[in-house]
Amino acid sequence: MVTEKDTEKTPQVTLEIDEALHLALKLHKGNALPEAERLYGRILESAPDNLNALHFLGLLCHHQNRHDEAASLIGRIITLAPDNADAHNNLGNVLEGLGRGMEAEACYRKAIALYPDHGPAHNNLGVVLMARNQAGEALVAYRRATALAPDSAEFRYNMGNALRKSGDLDAAISAYREAITLAPEYAVALQGLARTCLQANRREEAADVFEKWLSKDPGNPVILFLQAACLGHGAPDRAPNHYIEQVFDDLANSFDTHLMDHLDYRAPTLLLEALAAALSVPTATLDILDAGCGTGLCAPLLRPYARHLAGVDLSAGMLAKAKGRNAYDDLIQAELTDYLDQKSKAFDIIASADTLCYFGALEPIFMAAAGALKTDGFLAFTLEDSEDETKSFQLNPHGRYTHSRSYVSGALETAGLDIHSISSAILRKENWEPVFGQVVVSRKRR
Repeated sequence: MVTEKDTEKTPQVTLEIDEALHLALKLHKGNALPEAERLYGRILESAPDNLNALHFLGLLCHHQNRHDEAASLIGRIITLAPDNADAHNNLGNVLEGLGRGMEAEACYRKAIALYPDHGPAHNNLGVVLMARNQAGEALVAYRRATALAPDSAEFRYNMGNALRKSGDLDAAISAYREAITLAPEYAVALQGLARTCLQANRREEAADVFEKWLSKDPGNPVILFLQAACLGHGAPDRAPNHYIEQVFDDLANSFDTHLMDHLDYRAPTLLLEALAAALSVPTATLDILDAGCGTGLCAPLLRPYARHLAGVDLSAGMLAKAKGRNAYDDLIQAELTDYLDQKSKAFDIIASADTLCYFGALEPIFMAAAGALKTDGFLAFTLEDSEDETKSFQLNPHGRYTHSRSYVSGALETAGLDIHSISSAILRKENWEPVFGQVVVSRKRR
């Protein structure tokens, strides 16, 4: 029996366990998450070994990025029912969210050993293998997953990614098209199809993908942005807010592991090395903004200089990860230019690693940064290098802008920012190739 305690508005109610679980699931599906969590908790007080309550509360915690709590709950299921393949698969998902990819892989393999026809476990195994650039092995897992779940658009999309990474572009195009047949509005599959058509020099097919996509959702700024990125015309001055939120919310759980372990990501270190050369010994006396803070990779490097360290980002998922570092005094979800426009002479340093590549025209963000800096304050940032110095900036198929060095210098000058230092560097790898960029430290003119 589960007894719901009296509140000012609700009298005491006693429910059977099954009735309480049914109500909790209804609340959960209706997105009444605090109420659902409270009821799951009451069920577990009465029946600590209730596998369903442990399972669904674990999923609730996982989807709220409370991965440690989720791991504990699902671990209890495995202790009670060690042959539960679903529990091993779910624990793998939680461990992947914690950036523990090798342990997640072991969980997926255990689930498959217990139940060889577990389609989601095969798919998830493919995900962790792809994160380590093991496309061939991932492809084996995805093929098994799609055979077991032929109606899953997600599994076919993932297989398309593995085929593209393996260089089999025609097969990747077929996989993406199959995913879209199953789910016609599946945005990432449409984007993957268009990009792969371009890689395969099938430009007319890529253009047709966007035309059909836009016919279903005319004027959608995200689709128009991706169309401009892939086809090279009609580029906006910056990426749409919704696009940035969507991309980085989706990446939040695996962001650090993917960047650091697989892309040799160096932008935060390079940026702070350049800043350190312009600053005195750290004395924790400066007001600093981490602009586009993401999961907070810059925070440990900025913290020794900071009296007050704030982070701003559009992605709620990224901010949730940054909060877990316990390094920021404030974390704010906002569009960067709008936020800076409201912060007159607030910061000694504005640091921005790998964020301004989502801005094409830099004058507005540089002007806003100059207004938000104190006299003699520093704006430090990284950008990706343009191969064409005749163009101020260019939107590329991967959805980021590249900038010419002459344009960057001119935009800083217009904003009243003097270049303190500028250097070339490899910021990270992409598709196993180096990404060349600029590391810039500028100072507000007196």
